[in-house]
Amino acid sequence: MSIGVIGGGSWGVALAQLSAQAGAETVLWARRAETAAEVMGARRSSRLPGVDLSPEIRASDDPAILRGAEVVFCVVPVQATRAVLSGLAADLAPGAPVVLCSKGVERGTLALPTEIAGETLGNPLAVLSGPSFAADVVRGLPTAVTVAAGDADLAADLQARLGTPSFRPYASDDPVGAQVGGAIKNVLAIACGIVAGRGLGESARAALVARGLAEMTRLGLAMGARRETLAGLSGMGDLVLTCGSEKSRNFTAGLVLGDPARETGAKGVSEGTHTAASAVALAERHGIEMPICETVAAILGGEVTVDEGIERLLSRPLGTEI
Repeated sequence: MSIGVIGGGSWGVALAQLSAQAGAETVLWARRAETAAEVMGARRSSRLPGVDLSPEIRASDDPAILRGAEVVFCVVPVQATRAVLSGLAADLAPGAPVVLCSKGVERGTLALPTEIAGETLGNPLAVLSGPSFAADVVRGLPTAVTVAAGDADLAADLQARLGTPSFRPYASDDPVGAQVGGAIKNVLAIACGIVAGRGLGESARAALVARGLAEMTRLGLAMGARRETLAGLSGMGDLVLTCGSEKSRNFTAGLVLGDPARETGAKGVSEGTHTAASAVALAERHGIEMPICETVAAILGGEVTVDEGIERLLSRPLGTEI
């Protein structure tokens, strides 16, 4: 089996390492030549310090390296996915499944990653999502994720191809649910970071996670997802992971909003900052309420201060839980 990975960030490199260690022929395409050279020369990635990369990984900024890959992971930020896939379409084998691994909603179009790829490629599509930090996966720590595709046979096939003793994919035929969970948890993680940065306590964070899950579920159901998907790995599982760890770029983005004097070592893209306004637009499109996401979007957009946003949520009328 040959695996292609699009994207040289921490998650892309981690998936390439996972693939190579599983014995697959693995190629990595990076937008920047220096990223590919780092992988090929030092067998290291600055995004994953201290990790010795497999010598079996071949990396290049030349799209031709992807030709012949039987399965392709797309691991670039959602806002760049359309442009990147358009540029690489001619170098992907037509029948090769493309697995979308980034989490978010495209600004303007409000498209999920599979919708972006579906407008760009003719390949079979799947989604890889769930509670997984790249630093854990690349070190072989136990991780469980969701691999979802509208074609249940494709999801099962990818599950068999990707599974290792430490990396356990669970198959799903609900890619919409997997993507909604992955996108909205990023926005909610920013909210939890704000709570932590402001020192509002663990009880407040737990309440935010629970009410955030309710918002995620409302949107997912309105978009055709299944409730059990949002309660699973790619929904609640990813939400719990991302909302309580400084390894999460979205959580640390919220920490800094809540406590501007705080310094963090987080690197890379905080997808939630790009998704918040799109999440609100999707809620408006489907006629549902998402007050936490709305507040995060308003804070990020400069419409309210952090304290005003907190007051907005705390002053909402009390209601029933369901």
